Amino acid sequence: MSVSPAGVLGSVAVGLAKAPTGIQGLDEVTGGGFPRGRPTLVTGGAGCGKTLLGVEFLVHGALNYGEPGVLLAFEESGEELAANVASLGFDLPQMQADGLLVVDAFRVDPAEIVETGPYDLDGLFIRLAYAVDSIGAKRVVLDTIEVLFGALKDEATVRAEMGRLFRWLKERGLTAVVTGEKGGSYLTRHGIEEYVSDCVITLDHRVTEQISTRRLRVVKYRGSLHGTNEFPFLITDRGLVVLPITLVGLTHEASIERVPTGVARLDHLLGSGIFRGSSLLVSGASGTGKTTLAAKVLESACERGERALFVSFEESPAQLVRNMASVGIDLKRWMDEGLLQLWAARPTEYGLEMHLATLMRLIEEYQPSIVALDAMGSLWHADIATDVTSLVTREVDVLKSRGITAVMTSLTKGDEEDSEMSLSSLMDTWLQVRNVETNGENNRLLVVRKSRGTAHSNQVREFVMTDRGLDLLDVSSGPNGAVLGSARLVRDAEQRAETARRLQEIERRRRGLADRKAAVEAQVDVLRHELAAEIDEVERLAALQALSDATTLSDESLMDEHRWSDARATAHSVLS
Repeated sequence: MSVSPAGVLGSVAVGLAKAPTGIQGLDEVTGGGFPRGRPTLVTGGAGCGKTLLGVEFLVHGALNYGEPGVLLAFEESGEELAANVASLGFDLPQMQADGLLVVDAFRVDPAEIVETGPYDLDGLFIRLAYAVDSIGAKRVVLDTIEVLFGALKDEATVRAEMGRLFRWLKERGLTAVVTGEKGGSYLTRHGIEEYVSDCVITLDHRVTEQISTRRLRVVKYRGSLHGTNEFPFLITDRGLVVLPITLVGLTHEASIERVPTGVARLDHLLGSGIFRGSSLLVSGASGTGKTTLAAKVLESACERGERALFVSFEESPAQLVRNMASVGIDLKRWMDEGLLQLWAARPTEYGLEMHLATLMRLIEEYQPSIVALDAMGSLWHADIATDVTSLVTREVDVLKSRGITAVMTSLTKGDEEDSEMSLSSLMDTWLQVRNVETNGENNRLLVVRKSRGTAHSNQVREFVMTDRGLDLLDVSSGPNGAVLGSARLVRDAEQRAETARRLQEIERRRRGLADRKAAVEAQVDVLRHELAAEIDEVERLAALQALSDATTLSDESLMDEHRWSDARATAHSVLS
């Protein structure tokens, strides 16, 4: 068997048979359930849930594990027991009719018992054996053991008979749960049951800061390692839910898939978004847009066809829908399409354990791929700091273990960078938004404080919300620092005007150059025409001269022939 770093059971011991209880979280704490064929003592004060744990152990055994059970109740009638657990969805009369359960309830009033001789449990053994044999029971619950021995003064007799009862259960291989009332200096009233039981579990019901909480602890477990911490548990409309806060270890997978936030420029700062299954914290002062940004991330998921869950501790669903619509985020559309579920509750409405159990139930029922927990700082007022930090740690671990992307918002006060719960160390990505007053205006800035596994931007951007949605703007620097809000708009207008003036000047000069070019080209055309005319004149004169020379030569040849002169060619040769 291995134990996790947190000190909670990592695997079930080899060789020790266990009977699963079917109670959510309890089998994890005990490493598989109660010891099979051995007695388990469940002790605690009034109202802590002992009887309910025993009944649920029997119900799950009969319905889910093929192990019929017997319930021997010494304080309540069968009708009372059936009515008490009916609200949890347990139909004891129907299970009895189906042969899965025997409820043998008979009251034992200590005031009516008079010790007149040796005391033994033979009558109980006969009655119990008949019930077990009638349905082939594998599980037994005795509720509560003190009633059988409450009127007895002889401790030796109590010890002997109690030991005999536990041996009787073991000899028949019955997996038994025996409930006992909390004692003074012992876990139980007599202090004997805890020593003869193979497994001892204590339940505690306490009130802190007007918030009621229940705790469970495995005091001992022979032959098996087990969780030794106190674990909160709840009694819900579906039975017991144990919340082993330290159970989830750092063993979750790390996806490389990116999830867009829905704000394109923010995705660019984060290197294409955040990792799926990671945790994102948006912290800042009141009015910085934390809730709006979280809603935008969920809307982006819905647009991709993913299921999203929004948990709010400050605003009602109707108020959230109305407020987000003012910035172009249509939550109602996605609620109508069944892709978004809104759940809201005041932090003081339940204890921290109930908040965690409710979240786990919502996750199980709705199966979202992304969850937003808005205004986590509100839980700070519900309990002490260590409990809130433990709650948030467990929520982050639960979401990561299921591959669910988590988005959390938390309030910061004053100039504090981190939230009052110091959540930033738990988060994979941390966005900080803050208000800045400049030139009589309140503007928002956003910066990525950290993003594990991402080469993210270190730029500070102006975060704006309009009726068209969310956006990030470049922050301009001026002589007096960052230029934001109206000052940025004025500066942008001045820059646009200066750009327009320069463009106009360029256009004017471009038109001037075009006119000058046209004039030059016209001048070139005139010169080209003049040159062509001169060339034509020269060619004409040359042609006339050639014609004149040819005519002269023809005339001379004719004259020589008339004079009977020698041929000019001969004369020329003689002269040469």
